[in-house]
Amino acid sequence: MSANSNPSFTVGSKSYTAVAINTASKAGEWIQSKLGDFNSLDTKYSSHDLVTEVDKGAEKMIRNLILTHFPYHSILGEEGVEPGPLASKQALEAMGDAEYLWIVDPLDGTTNFVHGFPFFSVSIALAHKGEVIVGVIYNPISNELFVAEKGKGAYVKGKRMQVSSEQKLSESLVATGFPADRYEALPANLRGIQALAPSVRNLRMGGSAALHMAYVAAGRLSGFWEIGLNSWDIAAGALLIMESGGTVTDTNGNPYTLGVRNLLATNGHIHGELQRELAAADAVGTVI
Repeated sequence: MSANSNPSFTVGSKSYTAVAINTASKAGEWIQSKLGDFNSLDTKYSSHDLVTEVDKGAEKMIRNLILTHFPYHSILGEEGVEPGPLASKQALEAMGDAEYLWIVDPLDGTTNFVHGFPFFSVSIALAHKGEVIVGVIYNPISNELFVAEKGKGAYVKGKRMQVSSEQKLSESLVATGFPADRYEALPANLRGIQALAPSVRNLRMGGSAALHMAYVAAGRLSGFWEIGLNSWDIAAGALLIMESGGTVTDTNGNPYTLGVRNLLATNGHIHGELQRELAAADAVGTVI
């Protein structure tokens, strides 16, 4: 899907999707130009949760571009929220009444960016009355732009995406991550890893939840789960997967909402089996 494909979600002559695509592309190009050329490195929630001036600069750029087109829309961005799960929950709740809410992760995979590991992304979603209607994830290194509109499918480089066809965990390539919360989320995720490693074809941990979700949508991964994510990690990818024919829930199997933090996303075929394995391993996490 391109910005010229006449998307259905518009304000006057302005397309939400076109703005999301343009904004993600510009931010991604700027981020790539800063690879290996950043000055400050700070920690947020833990020593494993990094932030640079590039994260902050990219979010400022994204905010400015969106508000230029839609000055009355609300924006929830990672860098505008205090670290920690409670702050994330409160920030989302504070904006819960917004008619149009842009949900932004300016640089998902900051640790990868810091180390020059080429797996990071810009994630931009737009929710209307709490329902995601546009999702864009951009990987500037591979120049891959993943785009979804509610009811209109999901695309990468103009080609319609479809989730993978694996029917069983034993045939599946599944991804997860290492949460920043070292006290509750990480141990839960490690229990899941230990339980699933013998049951799946293989596991991957690339370090960008948004890109993992885009890969599920594109059929490159059969599934992805992680404990302790935030709305900005998930929102765009959730729409990509659902519009590609997949299934997105929390780790207990409840329907996806913006408040979901413990995520399970699959091609649909392996969803029940993967959820049962996580539950049996006490790896579904706690409700925050």
